[in-house]
Amino acid sequence: MKYEPIIKLSLKSHSELTERWVQDRIAENPQILGLGDVVLKDKERIQPRAGRLDLLLQDAEASHRYEVEVQLGKTDESHIIRTIEYWDIERKRYPQYEHTAVIVAEEITARFLNVISLFNGTIPLIAIQMSAVQLSGTVSLLFTTVLDEARFGLVDEDEELQEVTDRAYWEARGSKATVAMADEVLKLVAEFAPGLGVCRS
Repeated sequence: MKYEPIIKLSLKSHSELTERWVQDRIAENPQILGLGDVVLKDKERIQPRAGRLDLLLQDAEASHRYEVEVQLGKTDESHIIRTIEYWDIERKRYPQYEHTAVIVAEEITARFLNVISLFNGTIPLIAIQMSAVQLSGTVSLLFTTVLDEARFGLVDEDEELQEVTDRAYWEARGSKATVAMADEVLKLVAEFAPGLGVCRS
């Protein structure tokens, strides 16, 4: 028996598999993102003076919403800023829900993953890497969570306290260049969403 090879596709350079096509596939079955039992609330949701949110998903049995931004190719600064901006707008408009920002991209580089991880805990954020493969003429999308939302609980008396994660900690864990890049992204966040409280050590 002859087996057909699985071909990995580049969505960024594909003439037919556009960002809108990806959005439509997620809208048809939002659970493929791996966020749990979620349903589609809106697509291409207009944001006041800020463009359109790709997808708004909601937990089917809880008051939790996910602001999802899709990007073909590598993630970049504007993608991060746009995702955080739309998350901030939605949480202010609908404070009765919990909100989580979700970045979906074909490639989330280690550099940007480090920057995104600096926000995690302050801004509830999930990063998902997607890939497209073709087998027997059928294209499938695969989604892998590379950074999950940080969830914090109370510290019990028998638990050890974690070390302080201040600026020096992040410079030692990553690099001064990565932390400086996070500073620049924070400045951009402040321009788009001045009321957003981001803790800085």
